[in-house]
Amino acid sequence: MAQKADELALDIEDLVTANHILHAQGVVDSFGHVSFRSPERPDRFFMARAMGPKLVTASDILEFDAEGEALDRQGRSVYSERFIHSEIYKKRPDVNAVIHSHSPGVIPFSMTDVPLRAVMPPAAFLHTGVPVFEIREAAGMSDMLVTNAKRGHALAQSLGSHSVALMRGHGDVVVGSDMRLAVARAVYTEVNARIQMQAIMLASGGRIEYMAPEECTLREANTALHKRGSGMGQDRVWEALKNELTDK
Repeated sequence: MAQKADELALDIEDLVTANHILHAQGVVDSFGHVSFRSPERPDRFFMARAMGPKLVTASDILEFDAEGEALDRQGRSVYSERFIHSEIYKKRPDVNAVIHSHSPGVIPFSMTDVPLRAVMPPAAFLHTGVPVFEIREAAGMSDMLVTNAKRGHALAQSLGSHSVALMRGHGDVVVGSDMRLAVARAVYTEVNARIQMQAIMLASGGRIEYMAPEECTLREANTALHKRGSGMGQDRVWEALKNELTDK
């Protein structure tokens, strides 16, 4: 029991760090949220109470059930869009971490016919496609927030088996098999979007050479070989970005 408690404490520490990294990298600002699936109960997940990601501490982390309800709120507010997390965890047993942000670089791609595509190796995970969730199809005219299970389910359906889904005029959702992978993907989704936008403006309607599917597949296969603690892949990204937090 003590070992499991220690492991959960380490996971919560990573969740706090993830919030801080994503804020420092400009992926989240005063809004946005991150969660991880409970290692003890796959039908539950952990996420901070409703607050700015930069301010999250371990004492702010709450446990949620499969319906997105906090088990012990202690009078604290919770994120209204927690159903993004609960419904994705229901649909995707392979996903153990979920990030929702208003990542500014991706929003233009959610509002236009220009698809977000992989332009650089760290964003090779985008090659399977990046669907755009249109909330009007699920809720008609609304406040565009995923504030109930019906809307969360529709978003999870739109995400499908992909790593990223854009939310029209809103932001995105990024998933991963673990917290560090999800954070790396969220950061490089934003970086890739900005570089792609620059390429589009520079090309002025001319040719843009995107990563080929074969290149992306090879990159992803290589990344999959890098285990936690190896100092490679998302582990290297995590440690570097975590170190930046202490340098400031």
